[in-house]
Amino acid sequence: MSPDDVGGVTNRDDVGADLSVRPGTILVSRNAAEALAAVRTDIGDCTRCKLHAQGRRQIVFGVGNPEADLMFVGEAPGADEDIQGIPFVGRAGQLLTKIIEAIDLKREDVYIANVIKCRPPGNRNPEPDEVETCEPFLFQQIDIIKPKVIVALGKFGAQTLLRTLDPISRLRGRVYEYRGAKLVPTFHPAYLLRNPASKREVWEDMKLVRKLLAQN
Repeated sequence: MSPDDVGGVTNRDDVGADLSVRPGTILVSRNAAEALAAVRTDIGDCTRCKLHAQGRRQIVFGVGNPEADLMFVGEAPGADEDIQGIPFVGRAGQLLTKIIEAIDLKREDVYIANVIKCRPPGNRNPEPDEVETCEPFLFQQIDIIKPKVIVALGKFGAQTLLRTLDPISRLRGRVYEYRGAKLVPTFHPAYLLRNPASKREVWEDMKLVRKLLAQN
C-alpha cells in the first residue's frame, strides 16, 4: 500500500492541543534558538522525577535546527545518548541519519528529541509519572520550533503523543493533527535493526513525510 492510499489526515481534535506546557516557563524570545536555550536552562540539572537518582548521567535535551520543518520524537535516551548528551547517536541514531538523508535532508536540517530527557535504568520504557513530569518540556520544544511535520519514532513515542494504546502497526501510515503539525508515526530505528524487513514500511512513511513537507 502506498502513502497515497493511507495518507489521509486523522483529526483527533488535535490530540496535543489541550496538553498544557509547564506554567511559568517563558516561550517568547527573540528567536527559537534563544527560546529553546531558556527551556534548557529551566530544566537545569533536573531532579523533578526519580530518574535523576536511578543512574542517569545527564539531561539529553534535543539537537538540530531550532526552526526545523521536520521534527523526530523518540521515547527516551539510551546508553550512548546518556554518555554524549545528544539524542540518537548510537546504532539506531546512525540509521536515523540515513533515513533522514533518504528524503534529501541532512541531520542538521531537522530537530530530534525524546518524550523524556533522562535515560531510564536498563533502557526500560518510561513510566507514567516520568512522562507526566517531563513531557511538558517536549511540548515547549514543539511549540517553539513549530515544525510542519513530526515523526513519532516507535510504539512508545507514538502512543504517548497520541494518547492511545493502539499498536504502532495500526498507527503508522496515517497522518494526525498534533499541536499545529502533521504527525506521522513510524517504526523506531532500533526496531529496524532487529527487523530489517520493516525498512520498506518506514520508507513508505518517509515518502509520506516528504509529500507533507512539500505540500506546506
